[in-house]
Amino acid sequence: MPTFTLNSIPLSTGVTLDVATAGDPAHPPIILLHGFPESHRTWRHVIPQLSTDHFVIAPDQRGFARSSKPAQVSDYTPDKMVADLLALADHFGLTTFTLVGHDWGGAIAWMAALQNPARITRLVIVNAPHPFVFQRTLFDDMAQRAASQYIRAFRNPDFEKHVASIGLSAFFDGSFAAHTDLAKMAEEKPIYLDQWGQPGALTAMLNWYRASPILVPAMDETPERPAFLDGPFPPIHQPTLVVWGLKDIALLPSQLEGLSALVPDLTLVKVDAGHFVPWENPDAIVAAIRAS
Repeated sequence: MPTFTLNSIPLSTGVTLDVATAGDPAHPPIILLHGFPESHRTWRHVIPQLSTDHFVIAPDQRGFARSSKPAQVSDYTPDKMVADLLALADHFGLTTFTLVGHDWGGAIAWMAALQNPARITRLVIVNAPHPFVFQRTLFDDMAQRAASQYIRAFRNPDFEKHVASIGLSAFFDGSFAAHTDLAKMAEEKPIYLDQWGQPGALTAMLNWYRASPILVPAMDETPERPAFLDGPFPPIHQPTLVVWGLKDIALLPSQLEGLSALVPDLTLVKVDAGHFVPWENPDAIVAAIRAS
């Protein structure tokens, strides 16, 4: 039986998002943001647990699944997704809320919390790098730079041709094989392939990478260092829980170095999982949220 309802919600930002909801709207609200290459299904094991005492909202973000897929790369700059988030909160009449983000959803959550401390009263990050730390490590940590070279591949305008040549099924296997036991994803695979096969979905998902301002140097490149890396960076003032799967091979432990200086009210929980913690170890996320 479904543990949530899924409805299409038009937003003031001009997009329509499919949004999963669960729990009593009178309970404290919590918004869950998924990352690449997923959807609200990222949270399929988390939503039922949190909905016992929260009003849970989990959108398919722009470009994913059956949500709107604007045509231009510029439609996927991070500020657009932050605007979608706030418009979604407005739709439900939420003055304040807890925000949870994984992967790209976490990147949007970091930015949203920095810019909107009066509305986002609590932040939960799951294996998503702080923007300052991530950009710094892409210059200073060659292991992280190597692990992030896939971003350069995703930004290649011919990447969709590559996926077409191998097929979505092989792309699914390649996306997850290095990160988890594919047998664990067997039941989900048809759902992913259906979502990725929606018209324009693959390009829309990849446009998140193409529109990002993050610089990912090639391994043999020595580009000019961004000036902001050697200056002060504004702190996150909200209570912030970071849940980190220690087996993540895409985001290395260097993402946690210096984080406490940028997030004074930080709780860090390290868990047994790879990058896709929400479905590899959902109980650990729920337990950390309840304990913090």
